[in-house]
Amino acid sequence: MRQGPLAGRYPAVALMVMLALIPYLALSAALSPLTPIIAKQLHMSLQTMSVSSGLANAAYAVGTVLAVQFAQHLPQRRMLVGYATLLVTGSVLAAAAQDPGMYIVGHILQGLCTSLLLIAAVPPLAIGFPASKLRVTAVIMNLCIFGAVALGPTIGGLQAESDAWRPLFWIVVAIAAGALILAVLTFEDAPPANPDSPRDLPAIGLAAVGCVAAFFGASELLTHRFIDGETIVPLLGGLATIVALIVYQFRAKQPLLTIRAMLTSTMPVAGIVVALCAAAAAVSATALTAGALAGRYGPLHLGLLYLPEVAGAVITAIVLGAVLRTRRIHYLPLAGMVSLAAGIAVFRISVPSSQALTLVGSGLTGIGLGATVAPALFVAGFSLPAANLQRVFAIVELMRAVAAFMIAPIFAHFAATVGGNLDAGTGDALWIGLGIAVGGALLGVAIYALGGARPQAPDIDRFLSGAAPAWYSPPLLARVRPGSTPARPATESAS
Repeated sequence: MRQGPLAGRYPAVALMVMLALIPYLALSAALSPLTPIIAKQLHMSLQTMSVSSGLANAAYAVGTVLAVQFAQHLPQRRMLVGYATLLVTGSVLAAAAQDPGMYIVGHILQGLCTSLLLIAAVPPLAIGFPASKLRVTAVIMNLCIFGAVALGPTIGGLQAESDAWRPLFWIVVAIAAGALILAVLTFEDAPPANPDSPRDLPAIGLAAVGCVAAFFGASELLTHRFIDGETIVPLLGGLATIVALIVYQFRAKQPLLTIRAMLTSTMPVAGIVVALCAAAAAVSATALTAGALAGRYGPLHLGLLYLPEVAGAVITAIVLGAVLRTRRIHYLPLAGMVSLAAGIAVFRISVPSSQALTLVGSGLTGIGLGATVAPALFVAGFSLPAANLQRVFAIVELMRAVAAFMIAPIFAHFAATVGGNLDAGTGDALWIGLGIAVGGALLGVAIYALGGARPQAPDIDRFLSGAAPAWYSPPLLARVRPGSTPARPATESAS
């Protein structure tokens, strides 16, 4: 088996994952203050910029499904090098763009390749090394995904203050190139996961059509009413197609995604619900409050007001690593939802918020988001055998992308068109976000209670061996369904 000089070295592989994930995730959060500058220099309308961001986010969502399919039939580490190469190519196209087409193609490639790298690289990092490394992997995941997003507004504000955008994009190119170099240095020629499995083209088609249509419709809300055909038809049609994808995979005999295993088990369903609600509420709250404050402060000042979100992501990443191997991991998403609800409530005290309230609200929101999505993902992943981890990540990231990237434009449109003015509309939208956060927390608790699930410490060694899940997750609604039992099988010892 061909190997690179750094193959099997955890620090090098972990750094490769970090460099692969950070660029697009940070850039997508940094674009808001840079959008007028990019649009002016490339002669694009703000609506075209909105569509380009929507299509890039759609590509990110579709990439989660593509990555699973490619991993089944193609050499996984060779594909990883290919994904990193495409990420560098897309980043160069975006940074050197001379016209709208060049920029849009580059940005879409950035979104697509980031999710391909996420699904291809993170699960092997989690299960391909000794159990002692899993805590570090959890911290890295939280910092890469949520820390990068939290840092985005400050980075974007800093770049916008100099009335330029290309320097940031070229920095992204350099980081992506570093990921490519490390992908080559850590190369291990691993075979396909399951070359005899069927090629599920209908699943890929449904994911592509659903995500592109839904995100395109949401991006059109910048200049169109919700009930306009350009908006409501692709938006609702895309959402219906995504639902059809879930139903199709649930009923399939040999599904590409483990939808049935996840949606019939208590803990994975609770994890998905919490992750979706947290992503929708947190991202929307940040976008709404930043929009309300945009007329008061410059881009750098505004970005610094949301810097506490980064501190929240760092704190929760450390906490996740500390509780990962204990039963307290089940309580972390609930604590995160409480913090998220508190952050939105602080934002709602005054619209637009004062500087002090914004700092407090952004810190609580950062803690809330960091303590919910990644822990919920591990709760779902530990409930199935380790061989399914890649598919679990794909499902959660697909749904999180839809909740985070598509709901925010809808909330922004609602704030701008309801209530008589932007401040009143933002206040109303924040109430909805608060309801989503509180409702998500209560629904997660109810799912645990109705399923008879109880917090357990994960058996990491058993999980990494591939023998069984890390704990027992009872059937969904086992306490109220005839013939179901939440009791732990006698063959499994209590944690």
